[in-house]
Amino acid sequence: MKFGIVIFPGSNCDRDAITATQGLFHQETRKVWHRDTDISDLDAIILPGGFSYGDYLRCGAIANLLP
Repeated sequence: MKFGIVIFPGSNCDRDAITATQGLFHQETRKVWHRDTDISDLDAIILPGGFSYGDYLRCGAIANLLP
């Protein structure tokens, strides 16, 4: 099984998800940038959490400005 971990500016725990799929499950894993369109090689997609309340860096606001 091949996992894809979606990486998005402001996402949280993406590295933890990669560590779990590769280290704990011993499965092939690749990072998927949020704008990637070809995920046909993946069997499962993991969407890590994001920051919210009390986030003083405003990652969501910064991500909103990305092209």
